Amino acid sequence: MAECCRQLHVDRISEAIAEACVEINYHMPSDFRRALEKAREKEQSPLGRQVLGLLLANADLSAEGKFPYCQDTGYAVVFVDLGQDVHLVGGDLEAAINRGIAEGYKKGYLRASVVDDPVFARKNTGDNTPGFIHYRVVPGDKVTIQVDAKGGGSENMARHAMLKPADGVEGVKRFVLGAIEEAGSNACPPGIIGVGVGGDFEICAVLAKRALMREVGAANPDPKMAALEAELLEAANALGLGPEALGGTTTVLAVHVESYPTHIAAMPVAVNIDCHAHRTKRIVL
Repeated sequence: MAECCRQLHVDRISEAIAEACVEINYHMPSDFRRALEKAREKEQSPLGRQVLGLLLANADLSAEGKFPYCQDTGYAVVFVDLGQDVHLVGGDLEAAINRGIAEGYKKGYLRASVVDDPVFARKNTGDNTPGFIHYRVVPGDKVTIQVDAKGGGSENMARHAMLKPADGVEGVKRFVLGAIEEAGSNACPPGIIGVGVGGDFEICAVLAKRALMREVGAANPDPKMAALEAELLEAANALGLGPEALGGTTTVLAVHVESYPTHIAAMPVAVNIDCHAHRTKRIVL
Protein backbone atom coordinates (compact mmCIF):
# COMPACT_ATOMS: atom_id res chain seq x y z
CA MET A 1 0.00 0.00 0.00
CA ALA A 2 1.37 3.40 -1.00
CA GLU A 3 2.05 5.90 1.72
CA CYS A 4 -0.65 8.57 1.83
CA CYS A 5 -0.08 10.34 5.11
CA ARG A 6 2.06 13.31 6.06
CA GLN A 7 4.09 12.76 9.22
CA LEU A 8 4.18 15.37 11.97
CA HIS A 9 6.24 15.04 15.12
CA VAL A 10 4.29 15.90 18.27
CA ASP A 11 7.20 18.01 19.53
CA ARG A 12 6.23 20.62 16.94
CA ILE A 13 2.81 20.78 18.52
CA SER A 14 4.31 21.21 21.99
CA GLU A 15 6.60 24.00 20.79
CA ALA A 16 3.82 25.86 19.00
CA ILE A 17 1.49 25.68 21.98
CA ALA A 18 4.22 26.84 24.39
CA GLU A 19 4.94 29.88 22.20
CA ALA A 20 1.24 30.65 21.84
CA CYS A 21 0.61 30.54 25.60
CA VAL A 22 3.25 33.23 26.15
CA GLU A 23 2.28 35.37 23.15
CA ILE A 24 -1.43 35.57 23.90
CA ASN A 25 -0.81 36.60 27.50
CA TYR A 26 1.60 39.40 26.52
CA HIS A 27 0.04 40.65 23.28
CA MET A 28 -3.62 41.53 22.75
CA PRO A 29 -4.89 40.03 19.47
CA SER A 30 -5.06 42.64 16.71
CA ASP A 31 -8.73 42.01 15.90
CA PHE A 32 -9.72 42.51 19.53
CA ARG A 33 -7.62 45.67 19.78
CA ARG A 34 -9.33 47.11 16.71
CA ALA A 35 -12.70 46.38 18.30
CA LEU A 36 -11.64 48.15 21.52
CA GLU A 37 -10.36 51.19 19.61
CA LYS A 38 -13.60 51.39 17.64
CA ALA A 39 -15.61 51.08 20.85
CA ARG A 40 -13.65 53.92 22.46
CA GLU A 41 -14.47 56.19 19.53
CA LYS A 42 -18.19 55.41 19.80
CA GLU A 43 -18.56 55.24 23.60
CA GLN A 44 -20.89 57.96 24.83
CA SER A 45 -19.88 57.90 28.49
CA PRO A 46 -16.76 59.94 29.39
CA LEU A 47 -15.93 57.44 32.13
CA GLY A 48 -16.49 54.60 29.70
CA ARG A 49 -14.08 56.17 27.20
CA GLN A 50 -11.53 56.58 29.97
CA VAL A 51 -11.84 52.93 30.98
CA LEU A 52 -11.44 51.75 27.38
CA GLY A 53 -8.39 53.97 27.02
CA LEU A 54 -6.88 52.46 30.15
CA LEU A 55 -7.46 48.95 28.81
CA LEU A 56 -5.60 49.85 25.62
CA ALA A 57 -2.78 51.51 27.56
CA ASN A 58 -2.51 48.42 29.76
CA ALA A 59 -2.15 46.24 26.67
CA ASP A 60 0.61 48.52 25.35
CA LEU A 61 2.54 48.36 28.63
CA SER A 62 2.15 44.60 28.70
CA ALA A 63 3.58 44.16 25.22
CA GLU A 64 6.47 46.57 25.87
CA GLY A 65 7.48 45.13 29.21
CA LYS A 66 6.73 41.48 28.55
CA PHE A 67 4.14 41.27 31.29
CA PRO A 68 0.77 39.50 31.22
CA TYR A 69 -1.97 42.06 30.64
CA CYS A 70 -4.14 40.35 33.25
CA GLN A 71 -2.97 38.71 36.48
CA ASP A 72 -5.40 35.83 35.80
CA THR A 73 -3.50 34.22 32.96
CA GLY A 74 -6.29 31.72 32.50
CA TYR A 75 -6.48 28.03 31.96
CA ALA A 76 -5.60 26.67 28.55
CA VAL A 77 -8.45 25.70 26.25
CA VAL A 78 -7.17 23.93 23.14
CA PHE A 79 -9.22 23.11 20.05
CA VAL A 80 -7.50 20.61 17.77
CA ASP A 81 -8.66 19.98 14.20
CA LEU A 82 -6.64 16.93 13.19
CA GLY A 83 -6.37 16.28 9.47
CA GLN A 84 -7.19 12.67 8.70
CA ASP A 85 -4.17 12.46 6.39
CA VAL A 86 -1.71 13.38 9.16
CA HIS A 87 0.26 10.69 10.94
CA LEU A 88 1.46 11.95 14.32
CA VAL A 89 4.79 10.51 15.43
CA GLY A 90 7.06 10.82 18.44
CA GLY A 91 4.61 10.32 21.27
CA ASP A 92 1.15 10.85 22.64
CA LEU A 93 -0.78 13.87 21.32
CA GLU A 94 -2.49 14.80 24.57
CA ALA A 95 0.76 14.52 26.52
CA ALA A 96 2.41 16.76 23.92
CA ILE A 97 -0.32 19.38 24.25
CA ASN A 98 -0.02 19.43 28.03
CA ARG A 99 3.77 19.56 27.78
CA GLY A 100 3.44 22.65 25.60
CA ILE A 101 1.08 24.31 28.08
CA ALA A 102 3.42 23.58 31.00
CA GLU A 103 6.47 24.86 29.12
CA GLY A 104 4.71 28.03 28.01
CA TYR A 105 3.37 28.92 31.42
CA LYS A 106 6.74 28.33 33.06
CA LYS A 107 8.72 30.13 30.35
CA GLY A 108 6.39 33.12 30.44
CA TYR A 109 6.24 33.29 34.24
CA LEU A 110 2.48 32.97 33.93
CA ARG A 111 0.27 32.17 36.88
CA ALA A 112 -0.71 28.52 37.23
CA SER A 113 -4.42 28.37 38.03
CA VAL A 114 -5.42 24.70 37.71
CA VAL A 115 -6.14 22.56 40.78
CA ASP A 116 -6.05 18.77 40.56
CA ASP A 117 -9.04 18.04 42.80
CA PRO A 118 -12.05 20.31 42.26
CA VAL A 119 -13.85 19.35 45.49
CA PHE A 120 -11.52 18.45 48.35
CA ALA A 121 -7.78 19.21 48.45
CA ARG A 122 -7.80 21.68 45.52
CA LYS A 123 -4.02 21.45 45.20
CA ASN A 124 -2.47 23.53 42.42
CA THR A 125 -0.87 21.35 39.74
CA GLY A 126 1.91 23.94 39.46
CA ASP A 127 2.13 24.21 35.67
CA ASN A 128 -1.44 25.05 34.57
CA THR A 129 -2.08 21.55 33.26
CA PRO A 130 -4.07 19.69 32.27
CA GLY A 131 -5.50 21.74 29.46
CA PHE A 132 -9.13 21.57 28.40
CA ILE A 133 -8.84 19.91 25.00
CA HIS A 134 -11.40 19.40 22.24
CA TYR A 135 -10.68 17.26 19.18
CA ARG A 136 -12.18 17.05 15.69
CA VAL A 137 -10.98 14.87 12.83
CA VAL A 138 -11.23 16.82 9.57
CA PRO A 139 -10.20 16.29 5.93
CA GLY A 140 -6.67 17.20 4.87
CA ASP A 141 -3.08 16.87 6.00
CA LYS A 142 -2.84 19.83 8.40
CA VAL A 143 -3.28 20.18 12.14
CA THR A 144 -5.08 23.37 13.14
CA ILE A 145 -4.85 24.34 16.79
CA GLN A 146 -6.67 27.18 18.55
CA VAL A 147 -5.17 28.06 21.93
CA ASP A 148 -7.18 30.17 24.33
CA ALA A 149 -6.22 31.40 27.80
CA LYS A 150 -9.61 31.65 29.51
CA GLY A 151 -9.93 33.70 32.67
CA GLY A 152 -11.81 32.35 35.66
CA GLY A 153 -13.94 35.44 36.31
CA SER A 154 -15.64 35.45 32.92
CA GLU A 155 -15.84 31.66 32.81
CA ASN A 156 -17.69 31.61 36.13
CA MET A 157 -20.44 33.65 34.50
CA ALA A 158 -21.14 31.01 31.83
CA ARG A 159 -24.75 29.88 31.76
CA HIS A 160 -26.61 26.90 30.28
CA ALA A 161 -30.31 26.10 29.92
CA MET A 162 -32.44 23.42 28.34
CA LEU A 163 -35.16 25.63 26.89
CA LYS A 164 -38.38 24.31 25.42
CA PRO A 165 -38.80 24.50 21.64
CA ALA A 166 -41.89 26.62 22.29
CA ASP A 167 -39.66 29.27 23.87
CA GLY A 168 -38.45 30.05 20.37
CA VAL A 169 -36.01 32.74 19.38
CA GLU A 170 -37.46 35.16 21.94
CA GLY A 171 -36.63 32.68 24.68
CA VAL A 172 -33.08 32.44 23.40
CA LYS A 173 -32.71 36.22 23.40
CA ARG A 174 -34.12 36.54 26.92
CA PHE A 175 -31.73 33.91 28.22
CA VAL A 176 -28.64 35.43 26.57
CA LEU A 177 -29.41 38.97 27.69
CA GLY A 178 -30.25 37.75 31.19
CA ALA A 179 -26.87 36.04 31.39
CA ILE A 180 -25.05 39.21 30.31
CA GLU A 181 -26.94 41.37 32.79
CA GLU A 182 -26.40 38.89 35.61
CA ALA A 183 -22.67 38.74 34.86
CA GLY A 184 -22.32 42.50 35.35
CA SER A 185 -18.85 43.49 36.47
CA ASN A 186 -17.86 39.89 37.25
CA ALA A 187 -17.13 39.22 33.59
CA CYS A 188 -14.94 42.35 33.23
CA PRO A 189 -16.73 43.90 30.25
CA PRO A 190 -16.46 44.75 27.46
CA GLY A 191 -15.87 41.37 25.93
CA ILE A 192 -17.26 38.81 23.54
CA ILE A 193 -20.38 36.72 24.04
CA GLY A 194 -20.28 33.18 22.69
CA VAL A 195 -23.68 31.54 22.27
CA GLY A 196 -24.33 27.90 21.45
CA VAL A 197 -27.80 26.79 20.38
CA GLY A 198 -28.80 23.21 19.68
CA GLY A 199 -26.96 19.92 19.90
CA ASP A 200 -27.28 18.25 23.28
CA PHE A 201 -26.17 19.24 26.79
CA GLU A 202 -22.42 19.14 26.20
CA ILE A 203 -22.24 20.05 22.51
CA CYS A 204 -24.19 23.22 23.20
CA ALA A 205 -21.59 24.37 25.73
CA VAL A 206 -18.69 23.55 23.40
CA LEU A 207 -20.38 25.53 20.63
CA ALA A 208 -20.53 28.58 22.91
CA LYS A 209 -16.84 28.26 23.76
CA ARG A 210 -15.87 27.67 20.14
CA ALA A 211 -17.85 30.76 19.11
CA LEU A 212 -15.42 32.89 21.12
CA MET A 213 -12.59 31.75 18.85
CA ARG A 214 -14.07 33.43 15.79
CA GLU A 215 -12.51 36.67 14.52
CA VAL A 216 -14.03 39.43 16.63
CA GLY A 217 -17.25 40.63 15.02
CA ALA A 218 -17.14 38.20 12.08
CA ALA A 219 -20.76 37.39 11.28
CA ASN A 220 -22.21 33.89 11.15
CA PRO A 221 -22.50 32.88 7.47
CA ASP A 222 -26.19 32.02 8.00
CA PRO A 223 -28.10 35.30 7.44
CA LYS A 224 -30.68 34.44 10.11
CA MET A 225 -27.97 33.77 12.69
CA ALA A 226 -26.08 36.89 11.64
CA ALA A 227 -29.23 38.95 12.17
CA LEU A 228 -29.68 37.37 15.61
CA GLU A 229 -26.07 38.26 16.49
CA ALA A 230 -26.61 41.87 15.46
CA GLU A 231 -29.85 42.12 17.44
CA LEU A 232 -28.26 40.63 20.55
CA LEU A 233 -25.26 42.96 20.28
CA GLU A 234 -27.49 46.03 20.12
CA ALA A 235 -29.70 44.83 22.98
CA ALA A 236 -26.71 43.92 25.16
CA ASN A 237 -25.18 47.36 24.77
CA ALA A 238 -28.55 48.95 25.48
CA LEU A 239 -28.39 47.41 28.96
CA GLY A 240 -26.12 50.31 29.91
CA LEU A 241 -23.60 48.32 31.94
CA GLY A 242 -20.70 49.78 29.98
CA PRO A 243 -16.94 49.23 30.35
CA GLU A 244 -16.18 47.43 33.61
CA ALA A 245 -19.92 47.85 34.38
CA LEU A 246 -19.31 51.47 35.37
CA GLY A 247 -21.94 52.71 32.94
CA GLY A 248 -21.86 53.38 29.23
CA THR A 249 -22.84 52.16 25.81
CA THR A 250 -20.16 49.49 25.35
CA THR A 251 -20.89 46.36 27.35
CA VAL A 252 -20.20 43.89 24.55
CA LEU A 253 -17.86 44.10 21.57
CA ALA A 254 -19.33 41.18 19.65
CA VAL A 255 -21.89 38.40 19.89
CA HIS A 256 -21.06 35.16 18.09
CA VAL A 257 -23.73 32.49 17.75
CA GLU A 258 -23.06 28.90 16.68
CA SER A 259 -25.82 26.34 16.15
CA TYR A 260 -26.21 22.60 15.64
CA PRO A 261 -29.13 20.23 14.95
CA THR A 262 -30.97 19.05 18.04
CA HIS A 263 -33.75 16.76 19.29
CA ILE A 264 -37.38 17.57 18.46
CA ALA A 265 -38.12 18.02 22.18
CA ALA A 266 -35.13 20.20 23.01
CA MET A 267 -33.54 23.60 22.54
CA PRO A 268 -30.31 23.76 24.55
CA VAL A 269 -28.72 27.20 24.90
CA ALA A 270 -25.33 28.05 26.38
CA VAL A 271 -23.64 31.40 26.96
CA ASN A 272 -19.89 31.75 27.42
CA ILE A 273 -18.39 35.19 28.03
CA ASP A 274 -14.84 36.28 27.26
CA CYS A 275 -13.68 39.38 29.12
CA HIS A 276 -11.50 42.22 27.85
CA ALA A 277 -8.49 39.92 28.35
CA HIS A 278 -9.37 38.02 25.17
CA ARG A 279 -6.35 35.79 24.57
CA THR A 280 -6.38 33.42 21.65
CA LYS A 281 -4.27 32.30 18.71
CA ARG A 282 -4.76 29.97 15.76
CA ILE A 283 -1.88 27.74 14.66
CA VAL A 284 -1.68 25.68 11.47
CA LEU A 285 0.97 22.94 11.27
